[in-house]
Parts: sequence; C-alpha cells; structure tokens
Amino acid sequence: MTLRLAFMGTPDFAVPTLAELIAQGHEIAAVYTQPARPKGRGLTAEPSPVARHALSQGLEVRDPKSLKGAEAQAAFAALKLDAAVVVAYGLILPEAPRLGCFNLHGSLLPRWRGAAPIQRAVMAGDTETGVMVMHMDEGLDTGPVLLAEKVPVGRKTSGELHDELAMLGAGLMARALAAVERDTAVEKPQPANGATYAAKIAKEEARIDWTKSARELDALIRGLSPWPGAWCEAQGERLKILYAEPVAGKGAPGEVLDDELTIATGDGALKLLRLQRAGRAQLAPKEFLRGFPLKPGDRLA
Repeated sequence: MTLRLAFMGTPDFAVPTLAELIAQGHEIAAVYTQPARPKGRGLTAEPSPVARHALSQGLEVRDPKSLKGAEAQAAFAALKLDAAVVVAYGLILPEAPRLGCFNLHGSLLPRWRGAAPIQRAVMAGDTETGVMVMHMDEGLDTGPVLLAEKVPVGRKTSGELHDELAMLGAGLMARALAAVERDTAVEKPQPANGATYAAKIAKEEARIDWTKSARELDALIRGLSPWPGAWCEAQGERLKILYAEPVAGKGAPGEVLDDELTIATGDGALKLLRLQRAGRAQLAPKEFLRGFPLKPGDRLA
C-alpha cells in the first residue's frame, strides 16, 4: 500500500526526503516549493533544490507565493491527498489532508523550534541534536512527535550536521509514513518544558567578538560554517573563519600569537584551521599566509 502525497519543501535539506519517498513508491501528486529566487552575480532566478529534483523526476511542481487564497486552497484540496509531507517549506499550509501533515524538523523538539535549528544547536554548544517527524498542528513546531533520532554534535559544523540529519531524516520520514499507513503510529506530545526558539541568523551575529571565550567562539564559528560564515577584519579586509579549535594561549583579544594563526580571545585562544578571503577559495593556514601575511603581534578586529 502506498500513500498519495503532496511534498512541500524548498532547500537542499528537503531533497533526500523527497528522493526517499519516490523510492518507497509513494504517489507524489504534486511538489510545492518556494518560487525561484534571484541568485548569483547575474541575479538570475533559479528554481529551488526541491524544484530541480522534482522536475528531474517528472513531477508536477507548484510554487505559489502564498497558500492563503481560495484558489490556492481549492487547488490543494483537488489533489485528494492522503497526507502532506513538509520539510523546510516556509509557507502556512491550507487545511490538512485526510491523514494530516507530517513535518521533518532538524532538532530535538521542543528545543530549537523555528527557522535555524541546526545552526542554533551548534552555536549554543549543545552536545547532541537530532531530527524528528512531527504531526503538524496549528502551532510553530508544536505538534506531537512520531519518531526521533539523536546524533552527537562533537566537533561538527552546522553544514556537516545538516547533511547528516537530512539523510537520517529521509529514512525517518519513510518509517513514520509506513506506520501511519498501517495505523500503528504512536504520537507523543512534546514536553511542556524546555522549548527554545531558533530564530533566523541575523547578519550582526556573524561578526567575531574576540573578547568572548575560545569555547564560545568555537561554537559560533562551527555554527555559522559554511553559511553565512563567521567573520572578522584584518588589514582592512573581511576574512571568514570557517573552522578553528580552542587551544592554550594568552594575549590581547584578537592578537596573533604565532606563525600558525593562533589568535588570543577573552579566555584562551583559537587556532584558525580554515579561512576564506572574499571571492577566494577556502584555505588552510599555511596556504592562506602565503597570500595574506599575518605575523605575531598583528590584530584581528
């Protein structure tokens, strides 16, 4: 038995789940995604990653700017769905199909409800995170949970966790829908305590404040890697720091302590391991210093 589904998603994170549902033999009646956005230097409108994958599979793609209007809601109802699967879609949904709407969310709910759960988990120094399948209700990521998987954060960047959770979540959603089909799904309400909100990343958050501790800055850098990238300034130029590790060291915050790019912080030091100048490739410290000399005593701001 298969389900007749609408898939609703936009970014790369959603693509593995769409691919898995196709592989499982579910009938994808339509794929909903955000409209194409201008991208790149030429600002050419590009379809979303979900749209590109759906079109490659011969699926119908719909990209309304809103689902609130009567016409959009009637078009959704006319699909006569069993259920809708939602992964980072970004629009308020119309009335739910027969079995409901099921959302894949990249955190251990109720922690990090909202738009940037993976980045916020890393930035906050969480030791573990995960992915959950939730039966959607009217609240923001507040519905009961069907299945969950935990993963350690360790030294991973948000980019690495993103890819890991996207693949893990694809299988999790397939398992959840199989249980829904068999009417064996068990839904557990989210705990009343422990809710936090994962707000979108603001531009000003990405600037490195060297007066903070090495531990805090390590979490910030990994949480913002690869996008948007934590940054600082040196010699009047903006530098992105994409990976670093806390080490022993002491000096004025932002001071270069050695010829291996160890930088003093408000508490301890950071050894910079992956850097990027504007419009350039990511580099390790030795390669970076060949084209951008920084010597002990110089300061990063």
